[in-house]
Amino acid sequence: MLDTQTDAARPVHAPQDHPAIPKAKIGILLANLGTPDNYDYWSMRRYLNEFLSDRRVIDYSPWKWQPLLQLIILTKRPFTSGAAYKSIWNEDKGESPLMTITREQCTAMAKTLQERHGDRVMVDFCMRYGNPSTRSKVREMVRAGCTRILFFPLYPHYAGATSATANDQFFRALMEETWQPAARTVEPYFNDPRYIEALAKSVEDTYGEVENRPEILVVSYHGMPQRYLMQGDPYHCQCQKTTRLLKERLGWEDTEITTTFQSVFGPEEWLKPYTVDEVARLASEEGKKRIAVMAPAFSADCIETLEEINEEIRESFEEAGGEEFTYIPCLNSNPAHIEALSAIVEENLRGWTD
Repeated sequence: MLDTQTDAARPVHAPQDHPAIPKAKIGILLANLGTPDNYDYWSMRRYLNEFLSDRRVIDYSPWKWQPLLQLIILTKRPFTSGAAYKSIWNEDKGESPLMTITREQCTAMAKTLQERHGDRVMVDFCMRYGNPSTRSKVREMVRAGCTRILFFPLYPHYAGATSATANDQFFRALMEETWQPAARTVEPYFNDPRYIEALAKSVEDTYGEVENRPEILVVSYHGMPQRYLMQGDPYHCQCQKTTRLLKERLGWEDTEITTTFQSVFGPEEWLKPYTVDEVARLASEEGKKRIAVMAPAFSADCIETLEEINEEIRESFEEAGGEEFTYIPCLNSNPAHIEALSAIVEENLRGWTD
């Protein structure tokens, strides 16, 4: 039975015992990867178990993978991952930076979209793994009267392990609703001119602030097994196109920018070159003393950028002889990024808000 709300009312011609129905709204649900609730062992174990049990992420047969995961990986990895999260944790808010930034993005986009559409739209966010869960936020939107929901995975590039699994979870949540809303999903925006412009401005702003211009920009994307590319996943090609469009927008030569892949996991060969190895090679073999690194595949800074890039990858570069390492933050809640994302939402709402 629908909850009675301040804007809920019984339909005009309905009988007296008919439940009140909220005023119809359009829900805009932003989605990011996820975050543990804390960095203690059990919080990390719950989060990693959900993440690493996803067949979109690890597609090995469960009868082979689950014993390894439950008996070995999840007895050790929560400690190391917890220590990494602890090093970047937002202690003031008691949450990970990804949670803080995603909330800021949601708040900024809600302000922009509600200025244009008023209370016709409801903007919120969810996480694929951990909290707030996709299921809980879909339920909230339906109870609030959202008869249409636009689901927006905040991944510029499509990958089965990111965009697809987020969409999977969204549709699973819809399956549980008695009154199922109409639904749309936002396609990847890796080549959207507004996204490329926001990236370019972030590079130009950072280069304008450093004393010595970096000799090369390393554009590091989250990796995936090479096998996934051969099976038809378009992620690798979309990443390469983003780098090319960024280079063209900046007006740079090929020698000033390069594409790499990070976060390798497991025994398989992943997309190459690996960022951690390439920055060391640039320092030791090519004599690059100054580099900058950015991660366009992440819409918000997270463990892979704040800890992996800014600590592990930086250390690899410096140990190989590099001297000046500049990390260019993700677009986060940068106004140009919010405007780009809001414009993408507007285009996907056509026909619903006209």
